[in-house]
Amino acid sequence: MMPAPDTRSSSIMIRHARTALAAALAVAGIGMASAQERPDAGLSPDGPAAAQAAHDAMPGMDHSTMPMDHGAMPGMDHGSMSMQGGSAPADARDPDAYANGYRLGIGPYALGDTRHLMMADEHKFASVLVERLEWAHGNGTNATAYDAQAWFGTSYDKLVIKAEGDIHKGRVEETRTELLWGHAIAPFWDTQLGLRNDAGTGRPGRNWAAFGVQGLAPYWFHLEAAAYVGDSGRTALRLSSEYELLLTQRLILQPRLEASFYGKRDPALEIGSGLSSGTLGLRLRYEFSRQFAPYVGVERSQAFGGTANLIEAAGGRRGETRVVAGVRFWF
Repeated sequence: MMPAPDTRSSSIMIRHARTALAAALAVAGIGMASAQERPDAGLSPDGPAAAQAAHDAMPGMDHSTMPMDHGAMPGMDHGSMSMQGGSAPADARDPDAYANGYRLGIGPYALGDTRHLMMADEHKFASVLVERLEWAHGNGTNATAYDAQAWFGTSYDKLVIKAEGDIHKGRVEETRTELLWGHAIAPFWDTQLGLRNDAGTGRPGRNWAAFGVQGLAPYWFHLEAAAYVGDSGRTALRLSSEYELLLTQRLILQPRLEASFYGKRDPALEIGSGLSSGTLGLRLRYEFSRQFAPYVGVERSQAFGGTANLIEAAGGRRGETRVVAGVRFWF
């Protein structure tokens, strides 16, 4: 027969079990409180250093690559920030240290009362263009012809000299020289006012007051038109036009047309009234540079009306075709 259980011993065992359970719960509560006070606890078994290394190894958390739209921050108004004012610091560099004591507006280098920015169109320039310096052969004779223009001044006002003539057997047979004042009236267009002189070996001279325009018309036509008034009621009109056809960047074909009109007869110079003469030329030049270009060509000169009659009466011809070769240059 088995002995009855000891009631007193069972009570003691139950009491010890309750005490152990309470102790375990207390220990767990202390651990949780410690984890809350130390955020790095539990992240790594090696402590805070290992936890920081693990954080640095996260490539997805690179805050430097995150775009920040600073322009959208209305509170950052940099325009309202005033710069430092007042006098310069004691150790600041002297702004006149490298000027040997000279200062703007004082001394021999002072600019005076006209201190302002000078634009390119306010400066004075000069240029010489020899449009034609050529040898010409026609009707069994040779001659030299020239056509040049020079100017000095600004883009708006300039002094202009024009010269054109023929030299035959060492004698200047016919020349036209003009001294003009040019004034810009529109882009690419100038008015010209001045004097003209006609001269030549064995020919009476003529002087004229000149007024004309010169410029670049649409489609790149170079045009000149001039009216003249001379003594004894003489009047004249001269028109010329030329065009440059670029076959290549260096090879250029240039047609040229010129016509002269006179208001009254001048038998001493074999000139009749109305349309007096016309010239049509075609020249092909090659530009070794923009400033130097030799050329060859052909030119036809023709007299009309009363001028043609006066020339024939003197034993000359109404017209002449010449082969030309020369050079065009400017500087």
